[in-house]
Amino acid sequence: MTVTDVIKRYQEGDRDFRNTNLSKSNLSGIKLSNSNFSYSKMIETHLAWSDLERCFLLESDLRGAFLYGANLSFVKLKEAQLIEADLTKADLRGAQLNKADLQGATLSGAVLTWVSLYMANLPGVNLCGANLDGINLRGANLQGANLNWTNLNHARLSGANLRGATLYGIKLKGAFLNGLDLHGLNFSGMDLEEAKLSGTKLYGADFSGSNLTGAFFRRSVLHKANLKNVQLYHGQMKGAEIVQANLMKSNLSETDLRNADLSFANLNLVNLRGADLTGANLRGAYLWGACLNGAILKDTNLSGASLRDADLSGVNLSEAILEGATMPDGKIFI
Repeated sequence: MTVTDVIKRYQEGDRDFRNTNLSKSNLSGIKLSNSNFSYSKMIETHLAWSDLERCFLLESDLRGAFLYGANLSFVKLKEAQLIEADLTKADLRGAQLNKADLQGATLSGAVLTWVSLYMANLPGVNLCGANLDGINLRGANLQGANLNWTNLNHARLSGANLRGATLYGIKLKGAFLNGLDLHGLNFSGMDLEEAKLSGTKLYGADFSGSNLTGAFFRRSVLHKANLKNVQLYHGQMKGAEIVQANLMKSNLSETDLRNADLSFANLNLVNLRGADLTGANLRGAYLWGACLNGAILKDTNLSGASLRDADLSGVNLSEAILEGATMPDGKIFI
């Protein structure tokens, strides 16, 4: 079937073009919305600025296709082949790309809000500057992907592979990152308000200066992480492992730190006003000048910790473990 045949049939009201071979054809700027091109071959086809809104392209072969600026909103591309396709500035709002193969594809500046890329293959993909608000990337392979300056607010990334991906300047407000291995990554200065990072491996990660207000870190591993000067007001860190982490000058007021391990952590000048440290381990931690006004210290292990010049007003120390701790007045608790 030729391009002329497709255009003529479309103008006559036909929308069924399944199993069509349009490889290396030029369909740039053509309106083909609401058509069914499932199982078709469009290898290296030119589709720049074409209107493919709400089309079906299930299991279609679009390897190397040129889709610059194309309207692909709400298109169905499940299990489609988009290897090395150019989707620069394409509109993919609400598109379904479950298990699609986008290895080496270019999506720079593309609109991908509320797209489903569940278990999609995206190694080395270029998503620089793309709008990925609310995108579903659960179980997707993003190894080595370029995610610089992308908007990943509210994105679902649980189970995704982000090893080697570049994340400079990204937005992750309200994103789902539960259970991922993100150790050593740089999140400094980012907006991660209400982000879900429970059960995530984050040892050695850098969150310095980030907004983590209301973020979830339950049972996460943050050994030696840099959390200096972060905003973690009303955070959820129950059972987190934060050993030897740097939290200096951070705001952890009203944060849930029950049963968290903060042993030997740097908590100098930290704000823990109203925080719940029930059962937490702060053995050998540094809390010089820290504010613990109204904090809950029931069964909290502060043995060997330094509390010099700390504000303990409104704190009940009767159930805390203080053996060998340096108290606010400089005296060692015996």
